[in-house]
Amino acid sequence: MKTKRTFPKEILASIQRERMLGIRAGSDSTHRIIGIWAVVVEGRVFVRSWSMKPRSWWRTFLEDPYGSIFVGEKEFKVRAVQTRSERLKDLVSAAYKEKYDKPGDVQYVKDMCGRKSRDTTTELAAV
Repeated sequence: MKTKRTFPKEILASIQRERMLGIRAGSDSTHRIIGIWAVVVEGRVFVRSWSMKPRSWWRTFLEDPYGSIFVGEKEFKVRAVQTRSERLKDLVSAAYKEKYDKPGDVQYVKDMCGRKSRDTTTELAAV
C-alpha cells in the first residue's frame, strides 16, 4: 500500500499564502529551525536552496532526507525528494516568480530561478 505523501488542503493553502516556512533538516533534530521560501505546485510543496552552503538545510537533506516543517504552530514530518523533472522545475520557477513579487524579492527570485538553485529543487513530501 502506498503512503500518502500530500498535506491537507488547509496546510497547502497556508504554505502558499505565507512568505516563510519553518524547516529543520535531518532526522536527528540537531539542525536548527530556519525560515525558507516555499511554493505549492500541483498540490505538492517545493523548496530551493539559495546559498547551498556546506552546512545548509539542502546539503543536510542530501545526507538524511528526513526532517520537519513548521506551519503556524504545527510541525509536520517530511521526506526531502530531489526533483529531476525539468517540467516541474519550470513550474516551480514560475511559482516563485508569482509568489515572491515584492521589489525586495526580485534579485533573490532571479537567483532562485538560476541554474544553481534550480538544481536544488526539492519536494517536501509528508511522511
